[in-house]
Amino acid sequence: MLRVLAVDDEKPALEELVYLLRADPRVRSAEGATDATEALRRIGRALEAGPDGEDAVDVVFLDIHMAGLTGLDVARLLAGFARPPLVVFVTAHEGFAVQAFDLKAVDYVLKPVRKERLAEAVRRVSDLSGPAPAVQAPAEQIAVELGGVTRFVPVDDIAYVEAQGDYARLHTEDGSHLVRIPISTLEERWAARGFVRIHRSHLVALGRIDELRLDGGATTVRVGAAELSVSRRHARHLRDLLMRHVRA
Repeated sequence: MLRVLAVDDEKPALEELVYLLRADPRVRSAEGATDATEALRRIGRALEAGPDGEDAVDVVFLDIHMAGLTGLDVARLLAGFARPPLVVFVTAHEGFAVQAFDLKAVDYVLKPVRKERLAEAVRRVSDLSGPAPAVQAPAEQIAVELGGVTRFVPVDDIAYVEAQGDYARLHTEDGSHLVRIPISTLEERWAARGFVRIHRSHLVALGRIDELRLDGGATTVRVGAAELSVSRRHARHLRDLLMRHVRA
Protein backbone atom coordinates (compact mmCIF):
# COMPACT_ATOMS: atom_id res chain seq x y z
CA MET A 1 0.00 0.00 0.00
CA LEU A 2 1.51 3.28 -1.17
CA ARG A 3 1.88 6.48 0.84
CA VAL A 4 1.66 9.36 -1.62
CA LEU A 5 2.45 13.05 -1.59
CA ALA A 6 0.96 15.09 -4.46
CA VAL A 7 2.44 18.53 -5.23
CA ASP A 8 0.73 21.18 -7.37
CA ASP A 9 0.41 24.95 -6.82
CA GLU A 10 -3.02 25.00 -8.51
CA LYS A 11 -5.46 24.05 -5.77
CA PRO A 12 -8.27 22.62 -7.98
CA ALA A 13 -5.79 20.42 -9.86
CA LEU A 14 -4.23 19.26 -6.58
CA GLU A 15 -7.61 18.41 -5.04
CA GLU A 16 -8.62 16.40 -8.12
CA LEU A 17 -5.32 14.50 -8.15
CA VAL A 18 -5.53 13.68 -4.43
CA TYR A 19 -9.15 12.54 -4.88
CA LEU A 20 -8.22 10.17 -7.71
CA LEU A 21 -5.23 8.79 -5.82
CA ARG A 22 -7.27 8.08 -2.69
CA ALA A 23 -9.78 6.18 -4.81
CA ASP A 24 -7.07 3.72 -5.95
CA PRO A 25 -7.05 0.58 -3.76
CA ARG A 26 -3.25 0.38 -3.94
CA VAL A 27 -2.91 3.79 -2.23
CA ARG A 28 -2.85 3.69 1.56
CA SER A 29 -2.80 7.48 1.98
CA ALA A 30 -2.55 10.54 -0.26
CA GLU A 31 -1.80 14.06 0.97
CA GLY A 32 -1.31 17.32 -0.92
CA ALA A 33 1.26 20.14 -0.87
CA THR A 34 0.77 23.44 -2.69
CA ASP A 35 4.43 24.33 -3.29
CA ALA A 36 7.91 22.85 -3.40
CA THR A 37 8.98 24.22 -0.01
CA GLU A 38 6.06 22.58 1.76
CA ALA A 39 6.75 19.36 -0.16
CA LEU A 40 10.43 19.31 0.85
CA ARG A 41 9.48 19.95 4.47
CA ARG A 42 7.13 16.98 4.45
CA ILE A 43 9.67 14.78 2.69
CA GLY A 44 12.24 15.84 5.29
CA ARG A 45 9.90 14.66 8.05
CA ALA A 46 9.39 11.43 6.15
CA LEU A 47 13.13 10.77 5.98
CA GLU A 48 13.48 11.51 9.69
CA ALA A 49 10.62 9.13 10.50
CA GLY A 50 12.04 6.31 8.39
CA PRO A 51 10.12 3.90 6.15
CA ASP A 52 7.86 2.72 9.00
CA GLY A 53 7.07 6.16 10.41
CA GLU A 54 3.69 7.85 10.31
CA ASP A 55 5.01 10.57 7.95
CA ALA A 56 6.68 8.17 5.50
CA VAL A 57 6.30 8.89 1.74
CA ASP A 58 6.77 6.20 -0.92
CA VAL A 59 6.12 8.32 -4.01
CA VAL A 60 5.76 11.99 -4.94
CA PHE A 61 3.44 13.05 -7.79
CA LEU A 62 5.00 16.33 -8.94
CA ASP A 63 3.74 19.16 -11.10
CA ILE A 64 6.57 20.74 -13.11
CA HIS A 65 5.57 24.40 -13.44
CA MET A 66 5.28 25.89 -9.95
CA ALA A 67 6.19 29.21 -8.40
CA GLY A 68 9.68 29.17 -6.88
CA LEU A 69 11.28 25.75 -7.18
CA THR A 70 9.92 23.69 -10.07
CA GLY A 71 9.08 20.01 -9.96
CA LEU A 72 12.34 19.31 -11.79
CA ASP A 73 14.26 21.19 -9.07
CA VAL A 74 12.59 19.10 -6.39
CA ALA A 75 13.41 15.88 -8.25
CA ARG A 76 17.08 16.92 -8.53
CA LEU A 77 17.21 17.47 -4.77
CA LEU A 78 15.59 14.12 -4.09
CA ALA A 79 18.09 12.39 -6.38
CA GLY A 80 20.83 13.21 -3.86
CA PHE A 81 19.23 11.16 -1.10
CA ALA A 82 20.34 7.63 -0.28
CA ARG A 83 16.80 6.24 -0.47
CA PRO A 84 14.49 8.90 -1.91
CA PRO A 85 10.79 8.46 -2.63
CA LEU A 86 9.86 7.55 -6.19
CA VAL A 87 8.80 10.39 -8.51
CA VAL A 88 5.96 10.68 -11.02
CA PHE A 89 5.57 13.92 -12.95
CA VAL A 90 2.08 15.25 -13.61
CA THR A 91 2.15 18.17 -16.02
CA ALA A 92 0.33 19.94 -18.85
CA HIS A 93 3.58 20.21 -20.84
CA GLU A 94 5.05 17.46 -23.01
CA GLY A 95 8.43 19.14 -23.52
CA PHE A 96 10.09 18.07 -20.27
CA ALA A 97 9.80 14.30 -20.68
CA VAL A 98 13.48 13.78 -21.51
CA GLN A 99 14.61 15.74 -18.44
CA ALA A 100 12.07 13.90 -16.30
CA PHE A 101 13.35 10.45 -17.24
CA ASP A 102 16.97 11.61 -16.90
CA LEU A 103 15.99 12.24 -13.27
CA LYS A 104 14.79 8.60 -12.99
CA ALA A 105 11.08 9.46 -12.93
CA VAL A 106 8.85 6.40 -12.85
CA ASP A 107 6.24 7.96 -15.12
CA TYR A 108 5.17 11.18 -16.89
CA VAL A 109 1.43 11.83 -16.77
CA LEU A 110 -0.11 14.60 -18.87
CA LYS A 111 -2.94 16.86 -17.70
CA PRO A 112 -5.87 16.72 -17.72
CA VAL A 113 -5.33 13.55 -15.72
CA ARG A 114 -7.43 10.58 -16.77
CA LYS A 115 -8.32 8.01 -14.13
CA GLU A 116 -7.08 5.12 -16.29
CA ARG A 117 -3.74 6.82 -17.03
CA LEU A 118 -3.19 7.63 -13.36
CA ALA A 119 -3.98 4.01 -12.44
CA GLU A 120 -1.21 2.90 -14.82
CA ALA A 121 1.26 5.24 -13.11
CA VAL A 122 0.25 3.87 -9.69
CA ARG A 123 0.75 0.33 -10.98
CA ARG A 124 4.28 1.15 -12.14
CA VAL A 125 5.11 2.69 -8.77
CA SER A 126 3.61 -0.25 -6.92
CA ASP A 127 5.74 -2.68 -8.94
CA LEU A 128 8.91 -0.79 -7.98
CA SER A 129 8.17 -0.14 -4.32
CA GLY A 130 8.64 -3.63 -2.95
CA PRO A 131 11.01 -4.17 -0.02
CA ALA A 132 14.65 -3.45 -0.86
CA PRO A 133 17.42 -5.84 0.23
CA ALA A 134 18.82 -4.84 3.62
CA VAL A 135 22.48 -4.35 2.77
CA GLN A 136 23.28 -1.47 5.12
CA ALA A 137 21.54 1.37 6.91
CA PRO A 138 20.63 4.27 4.59
CA ALA A 139 22.45 7.58 4.90
CA GLU A 140 19.81 9.23 7.06
CA GLN A 141 19.31 12.98 6.73
CA ILE A 142 17.60 15.58 8.89
CA ALA A 143 15.78 18.62 7.54
CA VAL A 144 16.88 22.04 8.82
CA GLU A 145 15.60 25.47 7.86
CA LEU A 146 17.71 28.57 7.34
CA GLY A 147 16.23 31.83 6.08
CA GLY A 148 13.18 30.11 4.59
CA VAL A 149 15.30 27.49 2.79
CA THR A 150 15.08 23.82 3.76
CA ARG A 151 18.37 21.92 3.73
CA PHE A 152 19.01 18.24 4.38
CA VAL A 153 21.99 17.52 6.61
CA PRO A 154 23.36 13.95 6.66
CA VAL A 155 23.34 12.56 10.20
CA ASP A 156 26.84 11.20 9.57
CA ASP A 157 28.07 14.83 9.25
CA ILE A 158 26.93 15.71 12.78
CA ALA A 159 29.69 15.65 15.42
CA TYR A 160 27.60 16.47 18.47
CA VAL A 161 24.22 17.83 19.54
CA GLU A 162 23.63 20.56 22.11
CA ALA A 163 20.33 20.84 24.00
CA GLN A 164 18.63 24.23 23.92
CA GLY A 165 15.29 23.81 25.69
CA ASP A 166 12.80 22.09 23.37
CA TYR A 167 15.28 22.61 20.53
CA ALA A 168 18.57 20.95 19.65
CA ARG A 169 21.58 22.52 17.94
CA LEU A 170 23.37 20.19 15.52
CA HIS A 171 27.11 20.86 15.22
CA THR A 172 28.93 19.89 12.01
CA GLU A 173 32.31 20.84 10.55
CA ASP A 174 30.56 23.53 8.48
CA GLY A 175 28.65 25.19 11.32
CA SER A 176 25.53 24.52 13.37
CA HIS A 177 21.79 24.16 12.76
CA LEU A 178 18.87 24.56 15.15
CA VAL A 179 16.01 22.05 14.92
CA ARG A 180 12.81 21.87 16.95
CA ILE A 181 13.41 18.36 18.29
CA PRO A 182 14.26 17.57 21.94
CA ILE A 183 17.71 16.07 22.47
CA SER A 184 16.09 13.06 24.22
CA THR A 185 14.26 12.22 20.97
CA LEU A 186 17.49 12.38 18.96
CA GLU A 187 19.27 10.25 21.58
CA GLU A 188 16.72 7.48 21.14
CA ARG A 189 16.55 7.83 17.35
CA TRP A 190 20.31 7.89 16.73
CA ALA A 191 21.57 5.41 19.32
CA ALA A 192 22.04 2.78 16.61
CA ARG A 193 24.15 5.27 14.64
CA GLY A 194 26.74 5.58 17.42
CA PHE A 195 25.47 8.67 19.24
CA VAL A 196 25.90 8.58 23.02
CA ARG A 197 24.63 10.90 25.77
CA ILE A 198 27.51 12.33 27.79
CA HIS A 199 25.64 15.06 29.67
CA ARG A 200 22.09 16.35 29.97
CA SER A 201 23.13 19.04 27.47
CA HIS A 202 25.18 17.01 24.98
CA LEU A 203 24.83 14.02 22.65
CA VAL A 204 28.04 13.02 20.85
CA ALA A 205 28.90 10.82 17.85
CA LEU A 206 31.25 8.24 19.35
CA GLY A 207 33.47 8.15 16.27
CA ARG A 208 33.97 11.94 16.42
CA ILE A 209 35.58 11.93 19.89
CA ASP A 210 39.25 12.85 19.47
CA GLU A 211 40.29 12.83 23.13
CA LEU A 212 39.03 11.73 26.55
CA ARG A 213 40.56 13.64 29.46
CA LEU A 214 40.42 12.99 33.24
CA ASP A 215 41.47 15.95 35.37
CA GLY A 216 40.91 16.10 39.12
CA GLY A 217 37.86 13.86 38.98
CA ALA A 218 36.30 15.79 36.08
CA THR A 219 35.91 14.10 32.68
CA THR A 220 35.85 15.96 29.36
CA VAL A 221 35.99 14.97 25.71
CA ARG A 222 37.36 16.88 22.76
CA VAL A 223 35.28 16.80 19.58
CA GLY A 224 37.14 18.81 16.95
CA ALA A 225 37.72 22.24 18.49
CA ALA A 226 35.01 21.78 21.14
CA GLU A 227 35.70 20.57 24.68
CA LEU A 228 32.61 19.07 26.30
CA SER A 229 31.98 18.07 29.90
CA VAL A 230 30.98 14.50 30.74
CA SER A 231 28.67 14.11 33.71
CA ARG A 232 29.61 11.59 36.43
CA ARG A 233 26.59 9.40 35.68
CA HIS A 234 27.70 9.01 32.04
CA ALA A 235 31.50 8.89 32.47
CA ARG A 236 31.98 5.15 33.12
CA HIS A 237 29.56 4.11 30.37
CA LEU A 238 31.33 6.42 27.92
CA ARG A 239 34.77 5.00 28.80
CA ASP A 240 33.48 1.45 28.27
CA LEU A 241 31.97 2.40 24.90
CA LEU A 242 35.18 4.09 23.77
CA MET A 243 37.27 1.03 24.72
CA ARG A 244 34.96 -1.24 22.71
CA HIS A 245 35.03 1.23 19.83
CA VAL A 246 38.85 1.28 19.79
CA ARG A 247 39.05 -2.53 19.88
CA ALA A 248 36.57 -2.76 17.00
